[in-house]
Amino acid sequence: MGLFFPMDDDKLPPGRRKGFARYREILGRDFKQFYLTNLLALASFIPLGLGIGYAVLSQSVLVLIPVSLIGGMIAGQGLAAMYDLILRRMRDVMDDWWTSFKRSLRQNWRAALLPGALEGLFLGFLVFSGALIWWGGTLTLGTAAILCASVVIFCMIFSVWWPQVVLFEQRTLVRLKNCALFCLQYFPQVLKAAAVQAGFWILMFLLLPWSGFAVPVLGVWYILFLAMFLLYDKLNEAFRIEEQIGAQFPEQIPIYDDETEE
Repeated sequence: MGLFFPMDDDKLPPGRRKGFARYREILGRDFKQFYLTNLLALASFIPLGLGIGYAVLSQSVLVLIPVSLIGGMIAGQGLAAMYDLILRRMRDVMDDWWTSFKRSLRQNWRAALLPGALEGLFLGFLVFSGALIWWGGTLTLGTAAILCASVVIFCMIFSVWWPQVVLFEQRTLVRLKNCALFCLQYFPQVLKAAAVQAGFWILMFLLLPWSGFAVPVLGVWYILFLAMFLLYDKLNEAFRIEEQIGAQFPEQIPIYDDETEE
């Protein structure tokens, strides 16, 4: 695919490419696998979407809280699998996507419950509040700014939390501490990745119902891939991802063409 740019490997440098060449390489190579995993991830969001929709229509916070928590726990499983595949492809681990999906469910289901529940709760209250503001006609510039800022902060935290869920076995407090330290140390990069995600989701919301037609194509895979693409080098630098995983699983260390040349 290469995001509408034809791939011409003969014109690209050997080894792990950088910048836009790397972006095109991963998309062109792994689009199909991202898309198939994305469909399963979208399916995991169905209970959350139906629950929030019912809570909004009934205007009941008492309904919203449990459906958001439970639906988020289910959606978290799909999100974990999506992040796992994206990060494996960032490391150039070329296993089967279906095998990777099943492995992610088996290994990450428990760790994905809490971030999934919190993410579901945040999305539930965000949609619920937005609907009430919309119906009440009380949207002001200040309110819009607060909502946008909350989405950006949310994306900053979870852009660092989810990779830790699928990469390492850690306590929740350790993950939260790492999130805070990483966001402080690499604030410009994390802010950029979060702003891109927030802008994408806000635009999708504003363009409803027409943006709904893009959901089966873009779903969650593309914006998560773009965010991880922007952050991966810093994540690898801070958490020594490839060094630690390579030490435990040498078979996952890729060999590039320039490394095999005499």
